[in-house]
Amino acid sequence: MSAVMRFLCAAVFSLFILLPARADVSSCACDPSKPETLEVRNCSLCREAEKQPQDADFFVLKDINPRKPNRWLVLPRVHDEGAHHMHRMSAAERIGLWKRSVKEAQDRFGDAWGLAYNGSKVRTQCHLHIHVGRWVTAAENTKFKVVRRIEDFPAPLEGGILIHPVKGGYHVHTGEEIMETALVR
Repeated sequence: MSAVMRFLCAAVFSLFILLPARADVSSCACDPSKPETLEVRNCSLCREAEKQPQDADFFVLKDINPRKPNRWLVLPRVHDEGAHHMHRMSAAERIGLWKRSVKEAQDRFGDAWGLAYNGSKVRTQCHLHIHVGRWVTAAENTKFKVVRRIEDFPAPLEGGILIHPVKGGYHVHTGEEIMETALVR
């Protein structure tokens, strides 16, 4: 095999390894009233939510993916039907989730944090969750909106959200499905 062919094969292979798997949880069948439905992999966070005290609004888990040893997840205790979408939360629930996520991020990473919510087409879990990790500054781009208050964080109908602090507020990135790649694994 020629050097060019070996290079092309290696490049194609690398592309498949580096690109995130497309998961699409839009047809999620998790149903807490039927515990057997929570045994499938994409319902494992729903199963964890069921273990939490009924009066807990939110809870935090260490990401168990061995390729993400520096990640944490913030989740609401309550479930929604299908793939839990942020835009279906009430404003109070969503603000509470973001405030808890920002606090968790600041406690763990100081001012070097980032929060990521992946769109439903790339999520591998039905239960809504925010990825908390150290912000990769090289991931910054010009497609952001400056937001001054947590209460103004968006809840897009489609796609993900990436948020990180800047002086006087936050950069909020939207418009892409996968956002967690801007956080240190």
